[in-house]
Amino acid sequence: MKIQLVTNELSAKIKVLGVGGAGGNAINDMIASQMAGVDFMAANTDSQALERSLASVKIHLGPTVTRGLGAGGDPEMGRNATLEESERIKQVLQGADMVFIAAGMGGGTGTGGAPVIAELSRELGALTVAVVSKPFDFEGKMKKRLADSGIEELRKVVDTIITIPNDQLFKLSSKNSRIKDVFAMANEVLGFAVRGISDLIMVPGFVNLDFADVRTIMRERGMALMGTGISGGANRACEAAQKAISSPLLEDISIRGARGILINITSTPDISMDELKEICGIIQEEADEEAIIKWGLVYDESLAEEIRVTVIATGLGKRAEAERVIWSPPVTTQAEMEDLEIPTILRKPTEMQGMAAEGHQPGRPSPNLGVVAAKKYIVHPDLQYEENELDTPPFLRRAD
Repeated sequence: MKIQLVTNELSAKIKVLGVGGAGGNAINDMIASQMAGVDFMAANTDSQALERSLASVKIHLGPTVTRGLGAGGDPEMGRNATLEESERIKQVLQGADMVFIAAGMGGGTGTGGAPVIAELSRELGALTVAVVSKPFDFEGKMKKRLADSGIEELRKVVDTIITIPNDQLFKLSSKNSRIKDVFAMANEVLGFAVRGISDLIMVPGFVNLDFADVRTIMRERGMALMGTGISGGANRACEAAQKAISSPLLEDISIRGARGILINITSTPDISMDELKEICGIIQEEADEEAIIKWGLVYDESLAEEIRVTVIATGLGKRAEAERVIWSPPVTTQAEMEDLEIPTILRKPTEMQGMAAEGHQPGRPSPNLGVVAAKKYIVHPDLQYEENELDTPPFLRRAD
């Protein structure tokens, strides 16, 4: 009996689509670095930039909207241009199990077009992950506002969005770095985010993850951040792991709040079991006890003596929202300020009557919405007090 391997049909189909100038530059770097196992595509309103793309599939967005001249920093024009090519986009994304959308936020094409592409990708059933960069501070407040708006729109339509804060890259670069080199670093970091996930699935290693593992971590997880660390020498494992979880790219946010963590350990085959245990131990110790953690080990001979650790923390913000306790003192009016001159014992009957009339229960938080971190202020609804007990001073209550 003849046995035929059909590995291509059993492997996950991963497509990476760069949108706009920053997204196009990022995938050019990914292609040049010989990232394996993924299909690259570029979409842009700027016909000249599209001609320079190394991607095998190129989509000219909105030729009648922009006439090949770009979106001029206008996200609405970028959105309309992308909508014009919706059928073409669906055609090239057809059959993908996972779609990465790489873009820079704050401009026209990436900011306006990426959410449209993400929505089309989700409609096709693909796990959709956006990897986007936030502008440098020196690029201006307007660009930052546009970027924040674009990220919010993307968040609504992707499974996971990984944000790369370009301004934090200054902390990873030397003081006299050329602006060209810093922008190149931004492209490289976008590539690290895509590669850190795709390599775990597509590149042979000692421990690979299947697509289902990645989907568990990233499906409908919302906001995510990435940290990466690389180190050599005798203490390389510990240093690389510590750099990854304290990376400036995490914007001072601990991975402890993440609902899912993906760990990519990349090294030559000489990595020891002790080093592997040390890396995973450091990250697991920092992570929340309830977080789902998946890790994999990928071999890369080009790293020589170094180890690279990439951490993708997903579901950031959702746990915090669930744990928040709503509590706020009521808004104080002028009349209420005047009431403060009346002794508490005389005010209480009136206050209680007013609360009862509004449907409030004594001892319950006010419906005025203000957010306080649950770790600092915890409400214990099960504690019982006898009537008027709290009117007795604490030192007299203790005597009882």
